Amino acid sequence: MQSPSKSPKSSRPTPVVDVEQAEAALVEHYPRLVRLAYLVLPPSLGRNRRVLTAHALTQRALPRSRRTGEAAVPGQRGGGGEGDRSRALGDPAYAYIRLQVLCGALDAGLPLRWNSWPKRAQLPPLLPHVRGLRLFPRSGGADELALDQRLSALSGDARAAYVLRGLEGLDDDGVYAVLAAAGCDDPEDALDEADGVEARYDLLGSPEFDPCSLQARPTDLMRRRQHMKAAGIAAVAVLVCGALLGLPGDGWGPDGAAAPPYAQNPAGQAALDPGQLTTASAGAWKRSARTDFSVWPARGDLIGDTGLLRRALAVWARPGESVQVSATPGTAAGAPPGPARLLYAGEVDSARVVLLYDGLRIVRYAEPKEGTGGAALDFARVDGATGTEANAVVVDRADGNIRYLTAPWIKAAGVQDLLKPAAKAVALRRSADGVTAPFAGPVQSGACTTWNALRLRDDSGAVRMSTDLGELVPAHLTAGRPQAPREATPAEWSKSACSLATVRSHGVRSVNAWTYAQQLLPEANGAADWVCTRADTWRGEGSRILAQFQTSDGPAGAVAAKAEDSPACGSRDPKVLAGVLWKSRAGSWYLLGAGSKNVTSVTASGGERAVGNVLAARTERSTKARLTGRLADGTKVTTLR
Repeated sequence: MQSPSKSPKSSRPTPVVDVEQAEAALVEHYPRLVRLAYLVLPPSLGRNRRVLTAHALTQRALPRSRRTGEAAVPGQRGGGGEGDRSRALGDPAYAYIRLQVLCGALDAGLPLRWNSWPKRAQLPPLLPHVRGLRLFPRSGGADELALDQRLSALSGDARAAYVLRGLEGLDDDGVYAVLAAAGCDDPEDALDEADGVEARYDLLGSPEFDPCSLQARPTDLMRRRQHMKAAGIAAVAVLVCGALLGLPGDGWGPDGAAAPPYAQNPAGQAALDPGQLTTASAGAWKRSARTDFSVWPARGDLIGDTGLLRRALAVWARPGESVQVSATPGTAAGAPPGPARLLYAGEVDSARVVLLYDGLRIVRYAEPKEGTGGAALDFARVDGATGTEANAVVVDRADGNIRYLTAPWIKAAGVQDLLKPAAKAVALRRSADGVTAPFAGPVQSGACTTWNALRLRDDSGAVRMSTDLGELVPAHLTAGRPQAPREATPAEWSKSACSLATVRSHGVRSVNAWTYAQQLLPEANGAADWVCTRADTWRGEGSRILAQFQTSDGPAGAVAAKAEDSPACGSRDPKVLAGVLWKSRAGSWYLLGAGSKNVTSVTASGGERAVGNVLAARTERSTKARLTGRLADGTKVTTLR
């Protein structure tokens, strides 16, 4: 930066303006003046108070007497201004009003001192005043939020220098003159400090910084009503206890536990700083007592791109209207509570992707390679994820294809079509960072003719299967008794895979398939399996259970019964009972029922009864029967519902 002239005054006569000129300039350029005040005011005031203060400072800028004092009119940048701004820069009345607004905004940012009277601008404005509403400008995008954070870190003088450059179009000499006229101690130092912020002057015209185009939200209505009811009681209590409140000791003084409402939370501020992101070393997972997301190293060719990481954190904290936000059921979509852990940052297909982990959630931020329009933010709960549940995270999903970022302990990856259990799994290539090649995900609509599952082999040699259910973390597939589930094989899921579509986008953590009964069919029609599939969620509640009837020669199972949010078919309550109407090859209809092995008898509402856990009774097609079962101790068992 070239050093500006040290003298803010020019040799030409100082213009003098009267009240009428000043009022005309204020009315004509009111939106620009209020925006200038809003940008120079310290963000620590909070958006609502900044809006009201900016309007108050602008409305108080008119001179009290008929004629003003000096009105410095600094020169504009080479090349001239544009439209309204060009006319304003040459208007002495506008220059005077702008100087008054700037002085007030700078005074409002000064700290209150106990040994001096506060200036008027340091106090909350009496007018304008809005009761029962909070007013704030419309939210912008990640770029505006990042700029606001950078400006908040500047001193008031440097913030004013940046705004005068960008919003007013002044050159350095002009900024120096205005700052000196406003009483700035060191305008040159303010200009140097403002140079440290990237010149994104086009963003200053954003709706994010427009205090004349506002959104309104109510204050806490219930609390306000309670306060009104308690006002009378509180007044009496203050009269009675006022003397006690003034006694020495712990009280409501400035050293109390509650900070003012406009105070900034240090942990919240640190969470938005890309320099505070935590990372694990490349070999941390080898030394850790557990294998989870906390020991994933940061990978990707953009982990050093501070701008990308800052945008990701800013959008996480406050996504704009253009951001597509999704969250699995039961997952909070709020800002990070503190510095998160960086898992990945890199380019995948046509997007830049960032994966973050805050101990409870996986967060995926994605933006196009060109610009930041159309950004996406996805949340998924992963609390308590270890081992298989922390094996992979979706890094990209496009046109029905999926790419995963695999855990550092994964040695090989493959794709297995569950509907073709005899077919060999297809090897899946991975990059050096652990990102898989794209492969077709499970079908989302139409006929279920294929269901691809992710097959991973870890460093211990164990092979585990997971499936995509439309969320960031795939669901773990298991099989066997609920008390001791084991890794599933393709054959155990070949006739149940298509039923997984019923639990898509439901926050599913794992799905277990349990063949709880086998039955020989009447009239020598072969055999059937009774299979119970239980989908458990990350949030604990919302489990979904299906009982399926699967014949040996049938393509897929028929749903016999289902339940939601039930302990049945799980480790807490490992019993299940279901029934179907079945037609033999000869055309006869039968009522078939089966319970888990701890069921000792099954009875139909028509009186048919079978000793053991399976029932087969000839009936009519129109029959509507209910089944009940009994355990060895006489406990009654009902069908899933």
